Amino acid sequence: MSKRTLALLAALGATTIYGINHTLAKGVMPHYVGAFGFIMLRLGGATILFWAISIFGPKEKIEKKDWGRIFFCSLLGMAINMLAFFKGLELSTPINSSVLVTITPIIVVVLSALFIKERITWNKGLGIFMGFIGALGLILFGAEIRQDAPNIPLGNMLFVLNATVYGSYLILIKKLIEKYHPFTLMKWLFAIGLVLAFPITFPEFSEIDWLNMPLWVYGVIAFVVIGTTFLTYLFNVFALTELKASTVGAFIYLQPLLGILFALSSGKDHLTLVKILATVLVLLGVYLASRKPKPSP
Repeated sequence: MSKRTLALLAALGATTIYGINHTLAKGVMPHYVGAFGFIMLRLGGATILFWAISIFGPKEKIEKKDWGRIFFCSLLGMAINMLAFFKGLELSTPINSSVLVTITPIIVVVLSALFIKERITWNKGLGIFMGFIGALGLILFGAEIRQDAPNIPLGNMLFVLNATVYGSYLILIKKLIEKYHPFTLMKWLFAIGLVLAFPITFPEFSEIDWLNMPLWVYGVIAFVVIGTTFLTYLFNVFALTELKASTVGAFIYLQPLLGILFALSSGKDHLTLVKILATVLVLLGVYLASRKPKPSP
């Protein structure tokens, strides 16, 4: 099997894990693990794993001038990002989360235009408009009466916050990725994120009843910590060594499809006309916003 094929499988594997995560993580919240308690598990577990694997990477020292950027990357990408997503998932539904997290490329385009003055073409402008109409439709008209989704509009707004801060993180982290090895960055980003989120996450973490927890819940926790938080990053890094960033980025279109199919097949969610229309608008918007213009002849 060629390295390119393995890279494609790695990118597909990461996307599949993300798609499944929406339903599995939702299934244990908040009865067994609260959203914020889950984030402490994710940050703590990933910190241990990345510090362990960093032994096999280069021994790098972070320059003093880069610590400020690392702090804000950790605040946005590891603390606010994760807290907003899991709290949103606790309040909303797996299908809503599968759709709304894919607007991150649109957020990146908007933030790039605002802060690094990248030009927005007509296609990108139309894509931004369509994506936000889809997201707004889910927030305003996607409310349902469900015991497992106590505040869908607020949860959907938290998904948009999640996509916004993650888009900001992707812009900030770009210079650091060009300078430091991924293992060096991740071990520090997750460690700082763990410290930043500790006051918010520890109360719910301390309430977890480990002794009376069913075995399958331990399996879900392991999947989220090892799979969603650790392996997906490694898979994407490996994929980027053999594939173009645009090729890896294209796999984001599969995430809502896989997330929706898994949620439906497991009986944890259902489709409505609003969800279908919003999904179509968001995916078309992401496609138009992230498509590179053809070079002039």
